[in-house]
Amino acid sequence: MNRPVLYLFGSAAPPVQQFTEVARSARTAGYDVCVGLTPTAARWLDDETPLLEELTGYPVRSEYKRPTDPDVWPPANVIVFAPVTFNSLNAWALGLTHHFVVGVVAEGIGKGIPTVAMPCVNTAYTQHPQFDRSVTALRGAGVSVLYGPGGFEPNEPGKGSPEGYPWQLAMAEATRLVRPTP
Repeated sequence: MNRPVLYLFGSAAPPVQQFTEVARSARTAGYDVCVGLTPTAARWLDDETPLLEELTGYPVRSEYKRPTDPDVWPPANVIVFAPVTFNSLNAWALGLTHHFVVGVVAEGIGKGIPTVAMPCVNTAYTQHPQFDRSVTALRGAGVSVLYGPGGFEPNEPGKGSPEGYPWQLAMAEATRLVRPTP
């Protein structure tokens, strides 16, 4: 039986530093995992990239490939973009695909790939008018945005704890989307 392919994407927020453990847990749960990062998140995890590649069996990607280069990842069954920052969430909702992972999730909407997004923002960012518009736009496009009660709930600026980031919610939603119950 083929294992479902999970694209595990992250942008530069403190919980991305837990990616190795999240990828390991996803593998244990039965997923093949491909890791994609925004350029800043890739720099943050530069020392862990070899371990992530060994663990997943795929290269960690943060840049677009050339059109003539072969695809190095299998097609996704589900995408989890977490943590997704204010910048990445808004770029995605607006269709601004300057980063590889944002381009993949933007295209994923059109391809019908089940996608989970879990922001990691503080309450100051949530007061910006574009934030709610972006959450609404992505939800309207079929993205499962885990924000608010039952999802990520923002903290006051400077008061967040990466250890409290609810990874289990994102992974449970991905599993629900890939293996729906009748």
